[in-house]
Amino acid sequence: MEIIVVSRHTEVPERFRRHAEEKLAKVPQLSPYAQRVDVEVSHENNPRMAERAERVELTVRAKGPVVRAEAAASDRYGALDLATAKLIERLRRARDRRKSHHGRRPDSPPVPAPDLEALTQQVHEDPAPQEDPDDGFTPQAPTEPGVAVEAQLGDSPVIIRQKVHETAPMTVDQALAEMELVGHPFFLFVDSETMQPCVVYNRRGWTYGVIRLNYTATEAGSDEPPAEATA
Repeated sequence: MEIIVVSRHTEVPERFRRHAEEKLAKVPQLSPYAQRVDVEVSHENNPRMAERAERVELTVRAKGPVVRAEAAASDRYGALDLATAKLIERLRRARDRRKSHHGRRPDSPPVPAPDLEALTQQVHEDPAPQEDPDDGFTPQAPTEPGVAVEAQLGDSPVIIRQKVHETAPMTVDQALAEMELVGHPFFLFVDSETMQPCVVYNRRGWTYGVIRLNYTATEAGSDEPPAEATA
């Protein structure tokens, strides 16, 4: 398995590269088909974010969906340790999930599906104080898949990060698996049965929710507003 270390806005010494290789030595045990692990190290120059100035993002490239984990800390070694712990846990959960699916006999009773009722979406506000964004600020939308575009709101600590992901229609069950692998609290996808844009999200424990958008494009110049999405 190959380990590739890249950096953004910082330099990565050889000592850190060796440390990353040692920390990620367990990956092939949990993901035998892993071809490589991308380690991206970035540095935030904003002094207000000194406690999270070093960010490490890990991406396991293998057959099937990728597995990601990221963490930030005041030093890159601490960020690497946190990100590696998250990555190992997600790989272990993915391995257990595969065993659960492959171990079921045809005559076994189906596993009860999680509660996927679309409930009222809960907005969790960031408790940290945020400054008002600049008037007229419009983040530049990315055009190249897989390349993140970041923009800072003036002198505030607020940073908006955008990225375009290539995708294919999938089932709700596949979307839940993808969400667990990337470690996000939600996952955006296109339902293969209805072709609706959907979001699955973790409510609490093993209970999940699904939000579906029922949108019909209106003709240009129409006075009729688009339908609102409800959860």
